[in-house]
Amino acid sequence: MSASDPLKNDPYGWIDEAARAIDEASVALVAGGEAARVSDEAVAQLMTAAIRLYAAKSDGEERTFSPLTGRGDRVSATELLTAVSELLRAQHLSPMELALWFRHRPDEMKAP
Repeated sequence: MSASDPLKNDPYGWIDEAARAIDEASVALVAGGEAARVSDEAVAQLMTAAIRLYAAKSDGEERTFSPLTGRGDRVSATELLTAVSELLRAQHLSPMELALWFRHRPDEMKAP
């Protein structure tokens, strides 16, 4: 962060840099077959925080943004669906309930 960075005095400004570091570390860990070095609890905390922040930003700001970095090719379809399936199970939900909750993005519903 530079001295002129507006996040310098923000007590949560460190999250942006930590997120980049965690993303880079996850790529290295998975590529090296060392994902087990990160505890289940740490992964659950990261997922919980990411979901909470994404929902708050998209609902609160009535907009969406890509929840994945890059063009979406940084996470495979298998990885994504594995996570979605376990997230649904964690809340005792089924794909049917997902279909009921599925919605158009807020930015798609605005009148032209």
